[in-house]
Amino acid sequence: MSTTTDTTTKPAAPAPAPRARRPRPQVMTVTPAAVERIKSLIENRGKPTAGIRIGVRSKGCSGLSYTLEYADGQQPMDEVVETEGVKILIDPKASLFLIGTEMDYAEEQLKSGFVFKNPNEKGRCGCGESFHV
Repeated sequence: MSTTTDTTTKPAAPAPAPRARRPRPQVMTVTPAAVERIKSLIENRGKPTAGIRIGVRSKGCSGLSYTLEYADGQQPMDEVVETEGVKILIDPKASLFLIGTEMDYAEEQLKSGFVFKNPNEKGRCGCGESFHV
């Protein structure tokens, strides 16, 4: 009884070409008014600044509040949003709360400041200082 074995190997199928990755959308958008105000703040600071850091912390009657501060450097896990020469660094703990948010700057008769239009917000407190998702 003789057995024959096929020792010929079939050529391996060529590996598929890697798919091109589409660019990841920015976590948030910034209006021209907000860009101009950020540029003004950075210019008037008087020392080198990497940008503005945005975060979220537990505070206020609704639970969460936005925080803004000067960023002296970029942290390894920061999300970066660059618009018209302005660099906004987003704290990694805040990224999920800020997806889709638009940052604006508004000047009214009695107040002025940054305004966040966040589609993830489920409600705000009466004074407008805090929100919840």
